[in-house]
Amino acid sequence: MMNNSTDPNPLLYTVKERCKMCYTCVRECPAKAIRVISGQAEIIPERCICCGNCVNVCSQNAKRVRGSIEAVESLLRSEDKCVAIVAPSFPAEFEEIKDCRIFVSMVRKLGFDKVCEVAFGADLVALKHKELMNDLPPGFFLISSTCPAVVNYVEHYHPELVENISKIVSPMVAMAKVVKKKYGDNIKVVFIGPCIAKKDEATDPLVFGNVNKVLTFHELRKFLKSKNISADSVEPSEFDPPLGGRGAIFPVSRGMLQTLKMNEDISSGVVVAEGREDFTEALKEFEEGLVKDYHLDLLCCQGCIMGPGMSKDTKRFARRTGVAEYVKEKLSKLDMEQWQKDMEEYSELDLTRDFVEDDQRVAVPGNEKIWEVLRDMGKKSEDDLLNCGACGYETCVLHAVAILKGLAENEMCLPYTIDKLHNSIIELEKTRAALKHSEKLASMGQLAAGIAHEVNNPLGVVLLYSNLLLDEIDKNSENYEDIKMVAEQAERCKNIVGGLLNFARRNDVNYTTVNVFETVNSVVKSILRPDNIVIEIIERSKFPQAEFDPEQIKQVLTNLIKNSAEALENSDAGKITVTLNGNEKELSITIEDNGPGIKNMDKIFVPFYTTKPAGKGTGLGLPVSYGIVKMHRGAITAISNADISKGATGTTFIITLPRKKPEIKGGSNGNS
Repeated sequence: MMNNSTDPNPLLYTVKERCKMCYTCVRECPAKAIRVISGQAEIIPERCICCGNCVNVCSQNAKRVRGSIEAVESLLRSEDKCVAIVAPSFPAEFEEIKDCRIFVSMVRKLGFDKVCEVAFGADLVALKHKELMNDLPPGFFLISSTCPAVVNYVEHYHPELVENISKIVSPMVAMAKVVKKKYGDNIKVVFIGPCIAKKDEATDPLVFGNVNKVLTFHELRKFLKSKNISADSVEPSEFDPPLGGRGAIFPVSRGMLQTLKMNEDISSGVVVAEGREDFTEALKEFEEGLVKDYHLDLLCCQGCIMGPGMSKDTKRFARRTGVAEYVKEKLSKLDMEQWQKDMEEYSELDLTRDFVEDDQRVAVPGNEKIWEVLRDMGKKSEDDLLNCGACGYETCVLHAVAILKGLAENEMCLPYTIDKLHNSIIELEKTRAALKHSEKLASMGQLAAGIAHEVNNPLGVVLLYSNLLLDEIDKNSENYEDIKMVAEQAERCKNIVGGLLNFARRNDVNYTTVNVFETVNSVVKSILRPDNIVIEIIERSKFPQAEFDPEQIKQVLTNLIKNSAEALENSDAGKITVTLNGNEKELSITIEDNGPGIKNMDKIFVPFYTTKPAGKGTGLGLPVSYGIVKMHRGAITAISNADISKGATGTTFIITLPRKKPEIKGGSNGNS
């Protein structure tokens, strides 16, 4: 039983500011009760089994447990008597305290009226399990009920096995029943131990009221420190009766078997599985009938000594050794006669309980849907499934299933995210280069406009009078050719100035709905070309119309096709292919030639750069075309090969334009 998802004070929760998206908690959660949204890992309360693995593995302390110190302090301040029942794993946590009696006194000094050990409750539970196993009908086998996290897991994810759970309370609840019988039903009981799931178990309606509050050992350390209670500040005192026996070995691996003096072999009929991977696999095989004729003794942790409610700075086998030494010393001093009397007295307590199904399974989606998700992450075949585990799931397929269940995101896949980031960097670099080029063109445009305006007037005068002189002078005069050259060069200067003004001018785009093929065809027909050059128009688009400024786009196409034609003048079989393509939203025009190619591709849109011979070009055609396409919110790119050793030479220009007039931000629908 986990707190409802609407609980304002959940048992386990995430501090989002500290979550660094490492997905370790996803990987370590046996119930896959972690949901990742916008990169943040949050716990799903209804799916959580309260094992605390996420708390244990989170290096950033982003996973937290609801504290109980204040609530316990409130109990201790009340008029009710309060008893602390301590889990037998305490020597593994407080290994610096060599005398257990000192530890007992430190807990007592917090204000508890009695301090008892849960080891006695473990003795009773172990005995009840043995009796239950002996009385079972043939062919029926049990799953131990001592670990509340395992019980939660069975109820949530193997509800068909709920009937196989031993209908016996845990040692914590058993001990609470013992102390209430011995010291009065009205006493308050606080359990102190290594387990977070015990906090959840204490609120289970089927055992509610036996244990009032639960403190973890980690909380106990904080509580003692806040009250300035240390080993030096107390005198030794013993646990209050009844005292435990071999139940003190319960928290270590195979603890219940050792309590019953049983071996894990064929004769015992018990399979022990501990840790998130082993206990889940054991349940799966038990349900499938692969583990036949055996009872299951399961712990979510590798023994309670590795519980998430303990400090993290002690090693597993050091903890085990600490508990073993404590048990050895304890049993050497134990009054066996008194222990036997206590066992007989409290064995009549009702230690039975029921368990309920709480199915949290989500149907596994079909294979086709799984592959749709995998393809979205660039995994198109079995060979692409790396199963690296960086996402927190063992395989790529399990990650895809989690995405379909709403538990995970595509971006959790590290290879996919790296590839996406790489593509973003490439696009960013292209955008940066385009912005840099645009800034360069803008600066040169301002300079060109200033020069053009200053030169235009005197140039007009030169052109006017040179043409007047040509009309008046005798064509046979020796000065005629000189004046003619002046007029021709003045005309050339006029064309250059006109190109400068076109390059610098931010013309309006007069959008018109046009037939793309007819527009391109009219441009092709207007271009003079020698017989050795063939121009072919290929229409592949299913959408014949588009919205753009036909005169400006004609200017762009004329510049590009004329450039190709001029590059093919000396070719034996020159060919220019104009291909119309695109979709409903975008128009694509490709101009491809089989000419000699362009060597300096990085300069083709730089004003005044030209590969043509002197007097043949101004170097403004491509920059002007670039500006027109950009004003249409489009893009123009070029691919060229000038090295015959790398394959066929030639140049391809690709123009991409929106098929419809772009919406202008700010609500304006005017031309721009």
